[in-house]
Amino acid sequence: MKKISIIIVAYNALRWIERCLDSVGSYDVIVIDNNSKDDTVKFIEINYPSIILLKQKQNLGFGKANNIGITYALSLGADGVFLLNQDAYLYPDTIEKLIKVQGSNPIFGILSPIHYDGDEKCLDENFSSYINYHKNPELIGNAFKNELKDIYEVPFVNAAGWLITKEAINKVGMFDPLFFLYGEDDNLCQRMLFHNFKIGIVPKAFMIHDRENRVKNPIHMFSDEYFTIKENQYKIKFADITNNNFFEELLYNKQKLRKYVLRNLIFLKFNKVVGYTRELRLLKKLERPIDESRKRNINKFNNEF
Repeated sequence: MKKISIIIVAYNALRWIERCLDSVGSYDVIVIDNNSKDDTVKFIEINYPSIILLKQKQNLGFGKANNIGITYALSLGADGVFLLNQDAYLYPDTIEKLIKVQGSNPIFGILSPIHYDGDEKCLDENFSSYINYHKNPELIGNAFKNELKDIYEVPFVNAAGWLITKEAINKVGMFDPLFFLYGEDDNLCQRMLFHNFKIGIVPKAFMIHDRENRVKNPIHMFSDEYFTIKENQYKIKFADITNNNFFEELLYNKQKLRKYVLRNLIFLKFNKVVGYTRELRLLKKLERPIDESRKRNINKFNNEF
């Protein structure tokens, strides 16, 4: 890959954006601002006037905003893109190392470096789960023996830092509009695998993901937060085109929810009747957009979202 553009989606990014942009080196950078309410846009315009800044009139979500940046980069002749979170920072040689490894392993549509946390003392907590024994049994053992390979195959890595080839984008497509925020990277990884590309971690390339150590409040059953999470879970599960049994599993889930409604109605647990009924309606509402997503991603993909 000769020409790489870095794509950054920003929303109220003032806390991180200076360090993020200072880390990108001499690469072309495209920032898509999702209608930030702080001074993110003003700060970029004053301090980084050479950066391409695409200002949106509303928050489009992570996937759709990235698609705008990817499309713009390809129109300028990019051979690939590097997606970088607004709260993530690159080491000076990160992208060069990824490009070199990808050049020798063209079957990999997505490559990602090692993700450190904000203190650079530990791995990012979520990232550590992507390289455990069940995801790749070799990596940790090889690290202890100081025998690291150039690349390790994994089924998923989050999109905080992705190198994606133009070939993979043209064949697999960009982020699916089914998703607004969260789950879009799961879905794109599923589609990469379906279309015979691989996903890899490059252990000698590094980045920092400076996300807050947020206090995770308990999610109460049938709360709005509960249904937001459920909606994303259903989308990730049933829009997965590598799953050939999705229809049977979808039917099973609907039948299970109907049983829960009936059982709780018999025992006069009306709060649960209302909650499970709402969840059943949610699943039914998602059937059509999930089916449309599966069809467009299995068939020849239309990149124009």
